[in-house]
Amino acid sequence: MKLKNSAGSTFANLKKAKWFLDADEAVAYLQKIYLENIQALKTGFEAFSKNEFSGFENTPCYPYIGISIGADDINVDPSKSWGTLPTEGNFGTTLSAPDIMGDYYREQIAELIKNHNQPVIIGESREPIPMTFVIDKVKGNFDSNMLPELRKHFHLPDLSVITDEISNSTFDKAELDNVGALALFTGPRIDYSLNRLKHYTGVQPKHFQRFVIFTNYQRYVDEFVAYAAKRIADEKSDRELILPNDVVLNKHNLSSVDDVPELDKLPQMPSYHFTDKHNMGISLINIGVGPSNAKTITDHVAVLRPHCWIMVGHCGGLRKTQRLGDYVLAHAYVRIDNVLDNDLPPWVPLPTIAEVQVAMAQATGDITGLKGRKIKDRFRTGTVVTTDDRNWELRYKELSTIFNQSRAIAVDMESATIAANGFRFRVPYGTLLCVSDKPLHGEIKLPGMANSFYAKSVEQHLKIGIRTLDILRKEHRAESLHSRKLRSFNEPAFR
Repeated sequence: MKLKNSAGSTFANLKKAKWFLDADEAVAYLQKIYLENIQALKTGFEAFSKNEFSGFENTPCYPYIGISIGADDINVDPSKSWGTLPTEGNFGTTLSAPDIMGDYYREQIAELIKNHNQPVIIGESREPIPMTFVIDKVKGNFDSNMLPELRKHFHLPDLSVITDEISNSTFDKAELDNVGALALFTGPRIDYSLNRLKHYTGVQPKHFQRFVIFTNYQRYVDEFVAYAAKRIADEKSDRELILPNDVVLNKHNLSSVDDVPELDKLPQMPSYHFTDKHNMGISLINIGVGPSNAKTITDHVAVLRPHCWIMVGHCGGLRKTQRLGDYVLAHAYVRIDNVLDNDLPPWVPLPTIAEVQVAMAQATGDITGLKGRKIKDRFRTGTVVTTDDRNWELRYKELSTIFNQSRAIAVDMESATIAANGFRFRVPYGTLLCVSDKPLHGEIKLPGMANSFYAKSVEQHLKIGIRTLDILRKEHRAESLHSRKLRSFNEPAFR
C-alpha cells in the first residue's frame, strides 16, 4: 500500500516509528513504547531518590499515532458519528495510559483503518512524560523539598500543552505543523485527569466503568451499594463492587449487604463502581452540591470516554401541580451556573439525545409499573434551570422571571453543567430528577417530610437510573448511542 507523499516528512520526527494495518498490533506496539518509558522514569526516580541519578540517555516521551489521508481515502458515510476524518491531510495525537485505555484505542484504530484503508503510524513523540504523572507508581521517598532538584532532572507538567482547545473547537492545526487533531484529548491532558480522578473520587481510574451516574445526595449512594452488593451475593457472579480507597468486594468476601464495610475519611466526590466485563458496568459518583463540582468531575471522567453519563438527583419543582416525588425529565436547560461560559458559551443550545430520553421514559415505566395517562401524573418533561446560587430563593423577583420566560419546571445546581460538559466532550447525556421540595409554592424541605419522602422515592429513582443504563448498553451494542448531534463538521476521528 502506497503512503501519501507528505506522510514521511510530517511524521519524520517520530522515534521508533512503525506503520500498522492491524489495530491489535498497533496497540501492542504503543503499549510497549509507553511501558518502556514509564519504566525508565521509575528507574530514574529511584536512582534520584538515592542521589545516584546521572540523567536520561533519551528523554521518556509519550507514544504517538498518526495517519495520512488523501482525497481518494475520504469515506463520507452519513450514518457514522465517529471513526472517519472529514478532509484529506495528516492527523495525529499523543496517547497515554494504554493499560487503561487499550480497548478504546483498539476500537478507534480499527475503525480508522477500516474506513480509510490507510495504515497508522505508531512511534515515540517529542512530548516528554511529566514525572509528576508517574510519581505514584514509583518506589522511593518523595517530599516537597525535593521539587527544586527534581525540576533539574525531570520534566514537570507544561500547562501550555494541557488544554481543552480540541474539545472546545478552538484548536488551530497551523500551530502544530498543519497536523489535524485525531482525538479530543492528548497524552498530557489524559494524564492530568487520570491523576485528579484518584484524588477527587478515592478510586483508581482503571476501576471506572463506561456508564456513569452522577448524583447529589448520599442516599442514592447507599441504595447503589446495597443494589450492587445484593446482586453479587445472590448471583455469585464475577462482578465486583469497588468502594472509595480501592476497597474491592466480590463473591469471595461478600455474602450479604451487611458485609459492606463502613468507610472513614471519604474524598470530596466519592465514587462507587459495579464492574462488568470490559468496564461496561456502572460507576456512581456523589458529586455533592454545585456546578463547580459538576464541572470538575466531568472534566476528568471525560478522558475515559464513557458511553453515557446521566444525572439522577433531587430538584426543586416549579409548578404547583407537581408533587413531592414526581419525576422531571429534562428536555432543555437554562445555564446560569457560570462555570462553563468560557468553554461553551451560554448561547450554545444543548440538544436532547433521543436514545437517552427514550430509555429514561421506558425505564420509568418499567420500574414504576405506570403506563399511559397514569405515568404522566408522575413524570413530566420540560426545562431545568441550573444555578450556582444555593440560596436562589432570596432572589425571587429576578429568578421567577427567568423561570416564567423559559417555561422551566425544575431548578437544581448540577444538571445543566453535566449536560453542557457532555455536549462539549461528545458524551451522550441525560437528566432525570426527583422533586424534593417546591419553594415557590411554600413547600420547603422540613425534617419530617424529608425523611418520609426520601425513604419512599430514592430506591425507585435509582432503579430507574440503573434500568436506563441497562437499556443504553443495548443501544451501544447496536452502535446507535453515540449521536451525530454531538459532532461538528470538522471533528477528530476518535470518539
